[in-house]
Amino acid sequence: MNGLVALVSGFLFALGLGISGMTRPHIVRGFLDVFGSWDWRLIGVMGGAIGIHAITYRLILKRSSPILGPKFQLPTKKDIDMRLIIGSMLFGLGWGWAGICPGPGLVSVVSGNFSFLYFVGAMLVGMKMFQIFEQKFLNKKVRGIYE
Repeated sequence: MNGLVALVSGFLFALGLGISGMTRPHIVRGFLDVFGSWDWRLIGVMGGAIGIHAITYRLILKRSSPILGPKFQLPTKKDIDMRLIIGSMLFGLGWGWAGICPGPGLVSVVSGNFSFLYFVGAMLVGMKMFQIFEQKFLNKKVRGIYE
């Protein structure tokens, strides 16, 4: 059941990204160009996502547990550190430069456009480079997707 829910959720997410224009780099770059020729079309995507999250998050947390899991797994770290700041800056620079966010990049791979394949490949290489860097120089166990 969890696999089916994940598949349907992923399909709906991909469909929404495609319909909203998030899979078209020129639209994303235009949205990020606030001081130039700003393309406001993605503001509806952002506003819709924030609105739905604001309503459903509070309703969902009133439950004692998720529908398909034993307990909620919410982030506990709330401090802002250099790792968060630098990671956010790199993410933002990459997003603005390429006009592709990781989710829409993965969705767009099926388009056959090699730009998206290059992007996803570079993203995977960057993730692996960070894993090696963190393990070698920071002596920390990598958390999250690397476990």
